[in-house]
Amino acid sequence: MKKLFRRLIEPGTTLEGERLLFSDRDIGRLIIPLFFEQLLVMIVGIADTFMISHAGDTAVSGVSLVNMFNTIFIYLFTALASGGAVVVSQYIGSGDRDHTKRSAGQLLMSITVLGVFLMAISLIWNRQLLGLLFGSVETAVMEAGVTYLRISACAFPFMAVYNAGAALFRSMGRTKYTMYISVIANIINVIGNAIGIFVLHAGVAGVAYPTLIAHIFSAVAITVLCFNKERTVHYDLKDIFRVDGGMIKRILKVAVPNGVENGLFQLIKVALSSVTALFGTAQIAANGIAQSFWSLAALMGVAMGPAFITVIGRCVGAGDREAARYYMNKMMRITLLSSILWNALIFAVTPAFMQFYPLSDEVKTLVVWLVLIHNVFNALLFPFSGAMANGLRAAGDVKFAMYVSVISTVAARLVLSVVFGIWMNMGVIGIALAMCCDWAVRTVCIIFRYRSGKWLKNKVI
Repeated sequence: MKKLFRRLIEPGTTLEGERLLFSDRDIGRLIIPLFFEQLLVMIVGIADTFMISHAGDTAVSGVSLVNMFNTIFIYLFTALASGGAVVVSQYIGSGDRDHTKRSAGQLLMSITVLGVFLMAISLIWNRQLLGLLFGSVETAVMEAGVTYLRISACAFPFMAVYNAGAALFRSMGRTKYTMYISVIANIINVIGNAIGIFVLHAGVAGVAYPTLIAHIFSAVAITVLCFNKERTVHYDLKDIFRVDGGMIKRILKVAVPNGVENGLFQLIKVALSSVTALFGTAQIAANGIAQSFWSLAALMGVAMGPAFITVIGRCVGAGDREAARYYMNKMMRITLLSSILWNALIFAVTPAFMQFYPLSDEVKTLVVWLVLIHNVFNALLFPFSGAMANGLRAAGDVKFAMYVSVISTVAARLVLSVVFGIWMNMGVIGIALAMCCDWAVRTVCIIFRYRSGKWLKNKVI
């Protein structure tokens, strides 16, 4: 079986000697922890939702609304950290240790400033911000939301610091460390939530403070590890407490397009939730349940994204275009094969899990159809539209990836959701098909860009 797997993932061309930057074992050590880290976060999220539900409908609603708000900031941290990861990966590949270290320090400095700034805004104008976004909600829900935001906002700087450190470890290929930290932090979160809800009966605060403590632990742990001078990439105080405009510009060159892309996607997602609300209770329920299965099925493709940044970034930094093509091909084979197997597994267990839901047969059948549509196209298209696009970003081709994403999200996902869902009366099935069309458009563009070779003509460092 192992020999068959290696035969399937190995491209036709080969690399030898020092140009073989990553062995199969290195790639496995990079990918497997990323996958299990994402899986753990999802499982803990389900457990959190279950425990919060015992605090009452008001608490659930307040936390849910604030989490939608917080997601915007999380995307900003992720975008900035991704920009740093690309720059650091390329410097590692170039062998320039001084600039590698300096880029790490500038990433930590800039992302911490952003975290503190967003925390200050949220602490000062929490009620005004929530009122602007969700002003029509009940007073009790608003109060719960304000309480949760005030506490969770204190976690923003720690979330930012952790994202910076995690980006460095992923750039070095040391993803097992971020997985270990994630395991401990999530255990702290789950135990803390259980105590806050079931023992202290603290309501919204009972779930907010454990989350804050978990983020503080993650930030401290990753930062301590990042100060270890024996690592290829590490922090140095003189690189943190300085402003290097050129280095920050390199990081932002990748981070800003990522932020724009992710921000627009979130806005479109909110808009589509309004469209879904037009289709009736059964379809809304089916869509909501299906999305939980979708998130689980998409884990493999999502987990592969950071791996592409590390591998392709190193190759481009080393100036070896042939190696970049080789590893792009190999990583895509791994992503496709693993995505097909994972999506097939999730679909296979979906009907069995649906038996535990106290829902009508109509809703259960619709969920199965939605999962089938999603998983088929997710397995075949998302590896290109998602993971491979990260390979282009790692090479510095961030503007092309952003333009494709923005145009496809609006023209395919949003417009076709209205056409299929409303005009053609296909309901949530139409929205699912529009999502698949979005992936198809991106896939064609990404493959065309890859074959043209233009993705290797950009410069980050």
